Amino acid sequence: MKLYNSRTRSVEAFEPLRSGEVRIYVCGMTPSAQAHLGHARSFLFFDVLRRYFKHRGYRVNYVQNVTDIDDRSINAAKASGGYYHDIVDGYYAEFKASMRKLGVMEYDHEPYATHFIEPIQTMIRELIAGEHAYVTQDGIYYRVAAFANYGRLANRNIDELESGARIEVDEHKEDPLDFALWKFAKPGEPHWPFEPYGDGRPGWHIECSAMSRALLDPDGHGFDIHGGGADLIFPHHENEIAQSEPLMARPPMANFWVHGGLLLFENRKMAKSLGNFEPLSQLLERHDPQAIRWLFLQTGYRKVMNFTEDSIGAAAIGLARIKAAYRNLAPATDGEAIPAPELDRRMEAALDDDMNTAAALAVLYDVVNNSTPSREELAYWLGILGVPPNDSWLEEPAVELAADFVSRISDELRAMEIEVGTMPPTAEGAIDTIIALREEARRAKNWATSDKLRDVLQRCGVELKDSKEGTSWTVSS
Repeated sequence: MKLYNSRTRSVEAFEPLRSGEVRIYVCGMTPSAQAHLGHARSFLFFDVLRRYFKHRGYRVNYVQNVTDIDDRSINAAKASGGYYHDIVDGYYAEFKASMRKLGVMEYDHEPYATHFIEPIQTMIRELIAGEHAYVTQDGIYYRVAAFANYGRLANRNIDELESGARIEVDEHKEDPLDFALWKFAKPGEPHWPFEPYGDGRPGWHIECSAMSRALLDPDGHGFDIHGGGADLIFPHHENEIAQSEPLMARPPMANFWVHGGLLLFENRKMAKSLGNFEPLSQLLERHDPQAIRWLFLQTGYRKVMNFTEDSIGAAAIGLARIKAAYRNLAPATDGEAIPAPELDRRMEAALDDDMNTAAALAVLYDVVNNSTPSREELAYWLGILGVPPNDSWLEEPAVELAADFVSRISDELRAMEIEVGTMPPTAEGAIDTIIALREEARRAKNWATSDKLRDVLQRCGVELKDSKEGTSWTVSS
């Protein structure tokens, strides 16, 4: 099995540091606002990764934290007149409900930063003793200049980083790159005692270092995988390395750093200011959670991905093909799947190649089109991908088309500048017209037009199936 390692910027063979066990730490939610689909993309990938490690026979120890104390949750509490933990609890409960809908497995450990104040303070004391940290009147800061490898994960040098750094008016640090380990208490803010330095609260970066050390690496020999979104590489993950590795018996902090690509929405970053923000919980009311999973599986986890309504519609159609194949497959004798070494080999070859889930889906499409695995064999690999069949998969989809189907088809054709003349008033007539036009294009070997006509129907919820007898159609489930 090979994975891309952000630490070395190369695809490497994965070997666990401890035989038979994989230890993974993933930076989780900061629940100071509603989660969106961009947050979920990374967590869905790591869910598939640990499912696959388990398939490979490893024991997986998976930690995903909760940053339950930070400036944003405190400010939100001040604005609402409530308690910061009420803000955190409400948003995190909504996030966890969304993860359950998406089929994400429960974590082995789900540490809250405020439950690890003592380990955090222990690390800060050790950093001060080693002169990697210093005390000022507003807090305790990490001394970046004391760590020679700073910037190596992000592949940026100190001079480049310093050119973009600045010191806030209320900060008293030695260098613009230095970052807070402990922030001394301010009126009206939550705080914890820290002798002999002063009451306060932890900085963001030290929280993850302390939690990963306590739960995965108490002996200081490193753990297997540290993960998160690509937007966390700098400064968060860079700072974790800087404050963790000086205290370790055997660096690096993590053998592999694995980062998921960013998610765009209609070619833009999701933001309330841009008017394209939709909470994850609301999105899951509009779309099948399994189709969202399928959409993410279609794109390499490291790539920047663009979410559109058309893309989720196409993913739903692709998943409908698999559902239809699942319905048509015979169950294995006595409910026990017959071993499928060829299917297993091909799926493992895809996923061993830096978790190439797009290639894995291609294998499944090919298998259901060209061979007859048992229903259980297909279900097994769908489960590894986090899209396990459920009872609804055995139900025939209702043959229904939206009332505005003909007008939608007409709009699609105009947008593609395809002339069809007068469209029949019924959905069935419109479909038959497009199938006839497509047949004309195929006879003329005009494959581009043929594909466009097929895609028009797909986006409107109709799937075509070509055979020796001709072309038939079904409504996507």
